[in-house]
Amino acid sequence: MDTASGAGQLDLRPDDLPDGLVIANRLGLVTCFNAEAARVTGRRPAEALGRPIERALPLEDPDGRQWWRVTNPYRGLATRSGQPERNLLLPGGQEVLVAARYVRSRPGGPVHRLVVTLRGTDARRRTERSNAELIATVAHELRSPLTSVKGFTATMLDKWDRFTDEQKRLMLQTVDGDADRVTRLITELLDISRIDSGRLELRRQPVRLDEAVRRHVKTMINGGHRADRFDLRVDGPLPGLWADPDKIDQVLGNLLENAVRHGAGTVTIEMQRVPPSRTRQEGMAVTVSDEGPGIPEEAMHRVFTRFWRGSERGGTGLGLYIVKGIVEAHGGTVTVGRSTGGGARFRFILPAGTPAFLS
Repeated sequence: MDTASGAGQLDLRPDDLPDGLVIANRLGLVTCFNAEAARVTGRRPAEALGRPIERALPLEDPDGRQWWRVTNPYRGLATRSGQPERNLLLPGGQEVLVAARYVRSRPGGPVHRLVVTLRGTDARRRTERSNAELIATVAHELRSPLTSVKGFTATMLDKWDRFTDEQKRLMLQTVDGDADRVTRLITELLDISRIDSGRLELRRQPVRLDEAVRRHVKTMINGGHRADRFDLRVDGPLPGLWADPDKIDQVLGNLLENAVRHGAGTVTIEMQRVPPSRTRQEGMAVTVSDEGPGIPEEAMHRVFTRFWRGSERGGTGLGLYIVKGIVEAHGGTVTVGRSTGGGARFRFILPAGTPAFLS
């Protein structure tokens, strides 16, 4: 067929297409039934070619109605240009995604050619399974802290006068901690939704990344971790960053918590300037490594996917997926490898610099 620009011939055969393609002529007889259509329907092209399309491609909607009688492409409204993609059923109940285009020789004229595309539902099912798994994971993680909150509040309301002030304080601290856990889980769920839909918003401002790291380390020490477990190394003066401080805090918090929870030994945080090159502007690199068992080589390509867990020590398996989404939204990169001590090594690089009006 001619290209749109008329610059030559496009060497494209129906069997080259990734989707199933079925074409019927003005009489409704099938003239094309490509290899993918044969795979999706389980019907050989020879069985379909030359037959009426309603017999070659019998389809029903979820209510059991015959699709060709419902849509009536050849004798329906002359203003219709086709049918949007929808889920239909082949004989035997197999689901298939179908879209149709009505090609007319002139506006309002009879249908000259009927073009139908077919796709299997495997990709959609994988998405649905992933979403179902996300819901199940979050529901499971929410159940524990909410059960704890309900138990403590019910106990305090029922027996308030029997508890000492110290006991009340301990229970309220537990409730406060569980409430923080629920809030964190809801934030993760919202972040997943925004990352998947490309709607992650960044509220950029000047960020001192070294100060943010020191603040996170101090918080973890105050939370009960030994101070000598953290080794912060800052290599020379660091460039400024124009980033979302809350999102960067999420990245740092997830990486440090991951190193403490799943790693062992000293957690080393290295910060350094990355000089510009022909393909990359000046950047800031942060490396978080531990001395634990590390990540198996065969699992490294799955580390930043949903629900990946490095051990059986809890967590939703969403933290590193969120890390990757946030870093890439800032125009940066994040990688995983093995540290010199044998543990896991995460490194992210963010573009450095601030707007001219702040200089």
